[in-house]
Amino acid sequence: MSEVRLQAETRTEFGKGGARRTRRAGKVPAVIYGHGDEPRHISLPAREFTAAIRHGGANVLLTLDLDGAEQLVIPKSIQRHAIKGTYDHVDLLAVRRGEKITVDVPVVVHGDVVAGALLAQDATTVSVNAEATHVPSEITVDVTGREIGTQITAGQLDLPSGVELVTDAETLVIAISEAPTELDLEPEEGAAPAEAEAGEQASEDTLGEGEEATAETPAE
Repeated sequence: MSEVRLQAETRTEFGKGGARRTRRAGKVPAVIYGHGDEPRHISLPAREFTAAIRHGGANVLLTLDLDGAEQLVIPKSIQRHAIKGTYDHVDLLAVRRGEKITVDVPVVVHGDVVAGALLAQDATTVSVNAEATHVPSEITVDVTGREIGTQITAGQLDLPSGVELVTDAETLVIAISEAPTELDLEPEEGAAPAEAEAGEQASEDTLGEGEEATAETPAE
């Protein structure tokens, strides 16, 4: 997996106001959890952190230079701005080399199924247990030439050496079915006239109600 070194700073301002000021300064508010220690509030350089996630994925291993010491962490939860796409806040998990952790890893599909088939991906991530320094950035599935009726479960995924599946092995990840044809998408014969007839009947009923109401209204 990718490993990136970042310069981090201890954060002394908390709450929404403090977080806004941190972001205005070009940094991302973050909190480090793990190993039974008290949470540590820090800030990360926004540009470098964004680049780390872009190139290393959501499970990128980060070595933080923090208060004269090194701290190894991986992102645990990332909050992004709904419109701008910038990072609003990050929860980080403190890890040690050789330590095993459980994380969610994206499942990425490659290749094309046979003509006339439709691929549905039911699970976009699976949980795995792996050494903190060897967490895969993604798990790939090649569906090239896969036939209609094919189903791929979590237990059938090809995991890297040393990585153990935590998700239930029977969890459906990918299903390949027959793609709908133009005939399947066309309305059933007679459906349109029936709708038109229903619309005409509704208009007649409405008109009748209007005429009856007018008849009951006394003349001025």
